[in-house]
Amino acid sequence: MQRTLVIMVKEPRPGRVKTRLGRDIGMVGASWWFRHQTRTLIRRLRDPRWQIVLAVSPDREGLISRVWPADLPRAAQGRGDLGQRMGRMLRSMPKGAVCLIGADIPGITPSHIARAFKALGQAQMVFGPAPDGGYWLVGAQRYAALPRGVFDNVRWSTEYALADTLASVPGCRVALLDHLRDVDTVADLKA
Repeated sequence: MQRTLVIMVKEPRPGRVKTRLGRDIGMVGASWWFRHQTRTLIRRLRDPRWQIVLAVSPDREGLISRVWPADLPRAAQGRGDLGQRMGRMLRSMPKGAVCLIGADIPGITPSHIARAFKALGQAQMVFGPAPDGGYWLVGAQRYAALPRGVFDNVRWSTEYALADTLASVPGCRVALLDHLRDVDTVADLKA
């Protein structure tokens, strides 16, 4: 079965990306950081063990952007909150194991992604917890439909995001990975 790694990216325009970080270091600086972080992350995570798909936003602009590598397939994130967009991406990928990450996790390596796919050999879903109560990775085994209600009633961008998501999939076999930090603020950047 195919393994697919979805990386959620936004066009790196000042005021559109990393706005909480931008309040600390300026919107141009935050945009610059995101663009270079994303480029480095994509280069680091290219691996023959999985196919990378870029989930782009905004849809039309992201699909034709020259910022992202031209050889990687792209899918429009579409409308909705983060959970709706993540659910859409997970459901639309080919059958097999699918992992989805954001582009703002400097510490992620191919071995983290490989462990996530390995965990999906036993679990229905896998999560990579973040120290702030959220998560840097969500994965699902796509031999069956995603659990109904996944990502419902999740308080996004809070310390409850992972707990709320886990509560949305009762009875699902879940594996948890290493804790990694995403970058939302200047304190995260320094850490």
